[in-house]
Amino acid sequence: MDYQREATAARVDVKAMANFLVLASVAAVLPFFIHSQWITGPIVNAILILTLFLAGIRSALVLALIPSVVALSSGLLPAVLAPAVPFIMIANAILVFTADWFYRNFKDDVRGYWLGVGAGALLKFLFLFTSVKIISGLLIKQELALKVAEMMGWPQLTTALTGGIIAWLILRWLKRI
Repeated sequence: MDYQREATAARVDVKAMANFLVLASVAAVLPFFIHSQWITGPIVNAILILTLFLAGIRSALVLALIPSVVALSSGLLPAVLAPAVPFIMIANAILVFTADWFYRNFKDDVRGYWLGVGAGALLKFLFLFTSVKIISGLLIKQELALKVAEMMGWPQLTTALTGGIIAWLILRWLKRI
């Protein structure tokens, strides 16, 4: 029994776990206090990327699920967008997967990082914009659908890229890239 506990403890990366808990806490609490897409968006995207590099892809994918639920419950995301939450979660996962893939598959860490963040932001934007445009047209009034599509359109690209810049600065400061 003691051997199993020791083996499990040896597999747990305490530093990565601590990084995840701190970043997840910020991502979960931030939307309750700041109700601006232009502030929370870049910070949440930066947190997703930081979690990828500081705690690993599994932790980043878990964290990709949290912010949209918190944004919905805090009022940052309008209630009419509740059906879009699964699509936002998938879009966040697309950003994480893409950034991870490019970073791991390029010999140059800097190029891999920026290609991953750029491609991830673009794919996140395209997926979210298309998905929300389709579902909002089916579920809500047309004039509201246009506002929703606008909110989930180019601001998503901008906030993802800005989040990538913020994460880059922090990762450079931590000497992780």
